[in-house]
Amino acid sequence: MFNQLRGTLAPLPSDEVAAAHAAFGTSRMLPRLAYVDPAVYDWEQANIFSGWVCLGRGEKFAEAGTQTSVETGAGGVLLVRGDDGELRAFANVCRHRGHELVPCGVTTMKKNIVCPYHAWTYKLDGTLRNAPGGFRDVEDFDKTQFGLVELNVVEWHGWVFVDPSGESGPFEDHAAGLEQVVANYRPENLVTVASHSYTLETNWKVIVENYQECYHCPSIHPELCRVSPPQSGENLEPDGEWMGGWMDLEANAATMSLDGTSGGVAIEGLNDMELRTVMYVVAFPNLLISLHPDYVMTHTLRPISADKTFVECSWAFPREVAERPGFDPSYAVDFWDLTNRQDWAACESVQRGLTSPHAIPGPMAPEEDGVYQFVSRVARAYAGLGRADDARPSMKSEDVVPAEGAPAVDEATV
Repeated sequence: MFNQLRGTLAPLPSDEVAAAHAAFGTSRMLPRLAYVDPAVYDWEQANIFSGWVCLGRGEKFAEAGTQTSVETGAGGVLLVRGDDGELRAFANVCRHRGHELVPCGVTTMKKNIVCPYHAWTYKLDGTLRNAPGGFRDVEDFDKTQFGLVELNVVEWHGWVFVDPSGESGPFEDHAAGLEQVVANYRPENLVTVASHSYTLETNWKVIVENYQECYHCPSIHPELCRVSPPQSGENLEPDGEWMGGWMDLEANAATMSLDGTSGGVAIEGLNDMELRTVMYVVAFPNLLISLHPDYVMTHTLRPISADKTFVECSWAFPREVAERPGFDPSYAVDFWDLTNRQDWAACESVQRGLTSPHAIPGPMAPEEDGVYQFVSRVARAYAGLGRADDARPSMKSEDVVPAEGAPAVDEATV
């Protein structure tokens, strides 16, 4: 998660940072400036968003020749699907004069990668095909020395992760322990049926903190509380750069929808626990994965500034349902769009409140241990520290068991 590329500490008061990674029960929220100061935003881009980040679902880049440019904390990244089916990531920089190969945020389909400035042309594997003009007559000009700079990229269970810095270590270490949480849902086999985009007037950390607790649910989510008890479940204690926890479904609910019913089918292969709970995971720093018995919802966050974040929310379903004529995903989409907007209003209100010089970091409730996991890790990164060995213990993923009295569910249909 944290690269410390600049080798500097975050520009924040050290005593307030220390208070945020103190022991749970005595700690405080992050300093106010962590949410509003552009200098802190710049530090996070260089030290957090330059490491392993999620760029979305691989379905977006499925066809050979697809070229998509994305901005990261370590500069632009160009994702390219080759003729061989391999997804590659390159620095979005021409080896001639540094021009962007594809404008940021643009997706194009071409047989080659062509710089729009001087028409240097690269194959889809990044090797230089042609440098036009006088280069043809330059003695000892070796095209093999001027291929695109390749970056580490991983397709993991249908999501694309890239390390734009090249200094974040193996992805396996980053996601250590997450495989056993996600694998049974086989999200790589699911089909994205719907997606919504939101631009929020709030800091990215406010969104993650909100996701990490249901302490607020009785106040602003009456629909959610009807299908999932807000005090249920437990948080996990991860090994890698992620965190998560599960919540029960009510006895009369088969999934998260306005009436608790499902318009789909259960994901094949889930165990009894997974059929009666929803697992919420934060894959640092910008992917939120919500694993339901019958669908998987994800939020991908892209910070735009200290007080603005772009969020893409998508819903993926088993292929046999997604391709069924007349399938309507609105039972899931409408429920979560409503819940999202309730959350977004709260997050934007928090951001407005944090602009006040009188916003003093407050304590966390006992129910907010998930918030503490996130806040304390970020605070330790601000301070140049690693992960705490004495972090508050939560339930290990291998120890999770279904809630007592949970009714059996027919796996053929929820």
